[in-house]
Amino acid sequence: MISLIICTYKRPKSIENLLNSIQKCTIKPTTILIIDASPDTRTQDLIHHLDLSEINVNYYTVNDDHRGLTRQRNYGISKLTDNSEIVAFLDDDVIVEPDYFEKLIETYSIYPDAIGVGGIDLKDNGYCRKLVGVNYNRFHFYELDGWVVRESLRNKARKIFGLMPDLQPGLIPEYSNGRSTFPPNGKTYLVEHFMGGIASYRKQLFDHIKFSRYFEGYGLYEDFDFCVRALPYGKLYVNANAKIWHHHEPSGRPDFLKYGKMVVRNGWYVWRVHYPSPSLKSKLKWHAITLLLANIRLANSITGPDKKNAFMDYLGRMIAWASVLINPPSINYKPD
Repeated sequence: MISLIICTYKRPKSIENLLNSIQKCTIKPTTILIIDASPDTRTQDLIHHLDLSEINVNYYTVNDDHRGLTRQRNYGISKLTDNSEIVAFLDDDVIVEPDYFEKLIETYSIYPDAIGVGGIDLKDNGYCRKLVGVNYNRFHFYELDGWVVRESLRNKARKIFGLMPDLQPGLIPEYSNGRSTFPPNGKTYLVEHFMGGIASYRKQLFDHIKFSRYFEGYGLYEDFDFCVRALPYGKLYVNANAKIWHHHEPSGRPDFLKYGKMVVRNGWYVWRVHYPSPSLKSKLKWHAITLLLANIRLANSITGPDKKNAFMDYLGRMIAWASVLINPPSINYKPD
């Protein structure tokens, strides 16, 4: 049996779109738990008026004590029934393909050592096509098992400075910054992390670990941290046949100054959870990548369409970078 936990905050329309897509799935979750931290009743009212005859939805509203992505996820875990076997998590602003849950369950069947299985975001792929008969520039694209994917600007910049690892997506280099985008090639990959908004785990894993209280509020990188701490208990896989569309709803997100701070400070934290004692070379690479990406955001503040937010993102990154040099996060922080 598969249970689905959806954490939400002030996104009633997104929840409606997601639930409508789930009702079209070939295999549906046995139970859907919606954990709503909205200060209003719009999402609650919507759910009460939707025709949800095809799915079993349990709605919970939470107060400040349980508000924030990691807290809401842990609250949802506490409401699971004993007969749940697989626990899936979806961001509230995604749309699932009709066979999404079918492919997740199939992966656990094929790989009995799997403790967690993730899917892929089709909207995150950008330009992506089969390699057959295609000439491609290795600077502008990367190739994985017969498919090419267009490189982002930041990855091209990292290539210029020798800061882009030659690793499969989902694997973590010693300086922490790898790839996460898989092409929709239908293959399944052994990984070390996957995106938390397209994730699933065996329920037994939550007898050992929960989502970390270190990541409060928006909780950026809490999924990376959870995957790293799950590795001792089994294997993690990404099935490129388990597909969703992530629409990145702008409402409910933090301001760009706070976001920039979390990118760096939370990024440092999860890096050192996985690599407590990285080499000097890896430390230098991590800092070089952090400064490079911050300066790309600074350039965006001059030439990009959203200059103010790009500058606030840059400023947040630089403040956080200085803070990890002066007062780095404690890795001894109680994780659960």
